[in-house]
Amino acid sequence: MKKGLFITFEGTEGCGKSTQSKMLEKYLKSLGKKTVLSLEPGGTKVGREIRKILLGMEEPLAQNAELFLFAADRAQHVEEVIKPSIEAGSIVICDRFTDSTTAYQIGGRKLPEELVRYLNATSSGGLIPDVTFLLDVSPAVGLPRAIAASNMEKGKIKKIDRFEKEKIAFHEEVRKAYLQIAAENPERIKIISTEKQDIHTVHEEIKKHIKYLLGV
Repeated sequence: MKKGLFITFEGTEGCGKSTQSKMLEKYLKSLGKKTVLSLEPGGTKVGREIRKILLGMEEPLAQNAELFLFAADRAQHVEEVIKPSIEAGSIVICDRFTDSTTAYQIGGRKLPEELVRYLNATSSGGLIPDVTFLLDVSPAVGLPRAIAASNMEKGKIKKIDRFEKEKIAFHEEVRKAYLQIAAENPERIKIISTEKQDIHTVHEEIKKHIKYLLGV
């Protein structure tokens, strides 16, 4: 029986997911909540090796290979980190989950919907987030942000990853898919625009939803 909560952050490149997930973790800890912050791909030791392939590999990846690697990462992540943490009563915050796979693989890669949804269901063990924050930004704004962040992460030059190298048309399709997912799941997914709002304004909006969810 589920005891904790599962919160996910979603969105296209440069939307601010990583920043907001860390800010939410800090806020929840200030309330005395047991919190686990993770991400996909890469939330486990196995996942970190998969992440290197998915984001850093120079050689082309077959589209199905990419999809299966995301599924493998998630299966390990759910089994090793997410489910045990929720069962122990923690609030799990995850930077990307199944909605990312749906948006990027169906919307961006145009893979068969039935295949992607089947792999999402099996790799997640049927786990569905209690709330998902979709941080929405146009690729014309978000992609340059992401590339700039990659170029100067912690003062070190970092390679632009495989998805940041995709053409803007790809990211526009991903964004459309995200908005469609949100339209189909209005109770779970909260859309917050990060196009012009600063990070503190976005954080305050997220806090309002979290306070309602926690009843505080």
